Amino acid sequence: MTVIHHIFAQKAQQLDEIQQSKEHKKSEELQGIRSSATLELAAQDVRTVIEEQKQQSHLLTTKLNILFVVNGALLTCLTITRLVLQPSVFSFGEILGFFINFSLLINAFLPRQVAVSPNLGDTKFLERYLALAPEEYKLQMIVNQVATYNTNKQRLDDISQSLTYSAYVTWTIAFIILLHMVSFSFARRI
Repeated sequence: MTVIHHIFAQKAQQLDEIQQSKEHKKSEELQGIRSSATLELAAQDVRTVIEEQKQQSHLLTTKLNILFVVNGALLTCLTITRLVLQPSVFSFGEILGFFINFSLLINAFLPRQVAVSPNLGDTKFLERYLALAPEEYKLQMIVNQVATYNTNKQRLDDISQSLTYSAYVTWTIAFIILLHMVSFSFARRI
């Protein structure tokens, strides 16, 4: 009986080893599936963030256009009323304000290099990336897109800062113009 128990124990041990091997393979396959799914989700999230960044860029362009129009209207108002031609502290403030404001707007308007990933102008792109395994390729693309986002974010932050300063200067110019008109009207009555 002991020989039979011994043979039976060996078979049971072999079955356990086979079962553990199958479970290990399933675990590795599941890990690969999870890894692929995680990479796909990460890539989708990065694409979403980059799309939001593009929308922010369009919004900043709209703000830039609005500030140009408002400043053009203020300058037209001063030109029509001929207030800017009368030497005074107000005229000096208005001219200085327009100079600063248009400098800020032109700084925001100047073209800046936009980062793009992958750089298709790179002739080694195909050699470098297409030789990678699918998982490595996806991971490298995510890394490239994050670098692209960071580069473009700095560009958008610079534009946003210029537009914020320009908005404050526009408000200041409008206030100076209002004071100038009130003082001119008050001086005419006296």
